[in-house]
Amino acid sequence: MATNRALARALGYLESKKNLAGGVCGLVGLGLTVAGVAGAYWPVVIAGLYAAGALVAPPERAPVPVFPGTAERLGVLREDLGRLRDYIAEVELAPAAGGRLGGLLDLYAALLEPGWVSEALATEPDAVHALSRAIRLDVPECVDTYDRTRWWTRLTPGGESPERHLERQLTVLSEEAERLTAGLQDREARRQQTHTTYLEERGRS
Repeated sequence: MATNRALARALGYLESKKNLAGGVCGLVGLGLTVAGVAGAYWPVVIAGLYAAGALVAPPERAPVPVFPGTAERLGVLREDLGRLRDYIAEVELAPAAGGRLGGLLDLYAALLEPGWVSEALATEPDAVHALSRAIRLDVPECVDTYDRTRWWTRLTPGGESPERHLERQLTVLSEEAERLTAGLQDREARRQQTHTTYLEERGRS
């Protein structure tokens, strides 16, 4: 492993700007030697010019890491929502909970639909985080714990029903999604109002 890294560094240096600049200066030294200027000290002259060229050449810059943009992250989140829908389709849900969950997922899908809505969403990192958390963590956990608890309840009836807990969880998630949507709507409304104010002030000037 260490040998491979050392070899990679050596090969990298051969292609570096420092080696190229040093090589050019070394060729100048070789030319001086052929012309008889360097005399008996030609090895020192060539080595010195190579070192000088390598020193003055700009250092190699490590490439800046490229991270996926917001549009790409939303595309992945859209795919995750599709996988979540496939998972939920395999779980037997009570009609009321199933309808409520379906409406919640439809709202998520509308926010992620390619176009100006998802573009507006992409400018709100907190909203993207909340939506990602709901799709990848909250909803799967709600459905999975419901499915597991329902099995145990069939063996030992009593206590609060799993359906009731699921409905409470979905209520919280729905309220969160509504606040997220309202925040995006409010931002667009402020944008419209700002443009109205600008036009009115321009008309008076």
